[in-house]
Amino acid sequence: MDAAQKIKDEILALTEKYFDLVHADTKFIPGVTPIHYAGRVFDEKEMLAASDSVLEFWLTLGRYNEKFEKEFGLLCGLENVAVTNSGSSSNLLAVSALMSNQLAKPVTKGGEVITPASTFPTTLNPILQNGLTPVFLDIELGTYNMDLTLLQDSITDKTRAIMVPHVLGNPCEMDVLRDFVTDNDLFLIEDCCDALGSTYNGKPVGTFGDMATYSFYPAHHITMGEGGAIATNNPSLYKIIKSLRDWGRDCFCNHNEKNPMGACNNRLNYKLAGEPYDHRYVYSNIVYKLKPLDLQCDIGCEHLKKFKDFTDKRKRNFKILYDGLKQYSDKIILPKTHPKSDTNWFAFPLTINSDSFTRLELTSYLEDKKIMTRTLFAGNILKHPGYKDIKHKTVGKLENTDKVFKDSFFIGVYPGITVEMAEYVVDCFDDFMKTH
Repeated sequence: MDAAQKIKDEILALTEKYFDLVHADTKFIPGVTPIHYAGRVFDEKEMLAASDSVLEFWLTLGRYNEKFEKEFGLLCGLENVAVTNSGSSSNLLAVSALMSNQLAKPVTKGGEVITPASTFPTTLNPILQNGLTPVFLDIELGTYNMDLTLLQDSITDKTRAIMVPHVLGNPCEMDVLRDFVTDNDLFLIEDCCDALGSTYNGKPVGTFGDMATYSFYPAHHITMGEGGAIATNNPSLYKIIKSLRDWGRDCFCNHNEKNPMGACNNRLNYKLAGEPYDHRYVYSNIVYKLKPLDLQCDIGCEHLKKFKDFTDKRKRNFKILYDGLKQYSDKIILPKTHPKSDTNWFAFPLTINSDSFTRLELTSYLEDKKIMTRTLFAGNILKHPGYKDIKHKTVGKLENTDKVFKDSFFIGVYPGITVEMAEYVVDCFDDFMKTH
């Protein structure tokens, strides 16, 4: 064994010991130990992967990226995957790809995009930032997904796309949505940032549209710290996505130390304005750079190995909460799913449906018991200061959206929550309901 390998082995062994000393599980103390709504779940393997990648010090996307994209594609059911620095950036790439002049029929400024008014900001922001007009639809209570009965009323000669999130992991009614986009020749982007592992009619969400976006922020189903991905089965869109993510670069070949001329072996002979020019420095789109680090992909590879276990624990925790709280269905609206859905829940949503207490009273009580709560993202995005003057359209009244803004919140089901913790949450609801 050479000296470098010996030192590396010592570093990794110490890293494992450090995990045991600092990050190993601690005993749950009801009312003292916080029950987070979400969070990173890891062991020594993620720390070893990160340490190993740092010691290699390649840093930028490399072999771990290639491994992650291949394995993630198998998980999400899509052939072409590009990792990004966030799910928000993935959404920006998806909408921006529709605007590229490399597309046969690009969407142009002024076009309309159908999307729900109850949303996360970065599902909406790319629509606005690309000069498009959002057409807001109301949502369904319980599923919290876009109300598809309003679709026909939302279509105009300017409608070009639908941007639809699977809210908190709960799949939209995708056969209805798929028929609508086909009949009206629309693009469909599925925001799957909360929905990795959810299926509709046996198919993974994300496989119904033109593009799917994912987030690997610590709150989500797997994490690489910051990070995300965008995936598609359309090779033309994938080429545009890679360009948009990588400075607007025209060259699509993979380059590395073993293959500096790229797969085409014609990098230096590309013709630009009649002159030979390095294809790596030819730009076809006006964008930025939205890549993560290879170190993050190494961590992501470890999380993919644990995905089934994570999913099983999420579903277990959801069932404990649902079974424990269904007795209060006259006071709180419980989450609902479509019969064709198999939901890998991001969280457990609830809506107050009683005059005997308010959301603030219930969430304050839970927070006092160390049970973390969150509102359902923006609720009604149009009520927020950054969006009050945006150009937009609404279809009908946003009654359910406003209800969510006033009365909805969610609690956690993530795999860091143990059975003991989930049962404690139910006990706290029981105690609250006794006096309300």
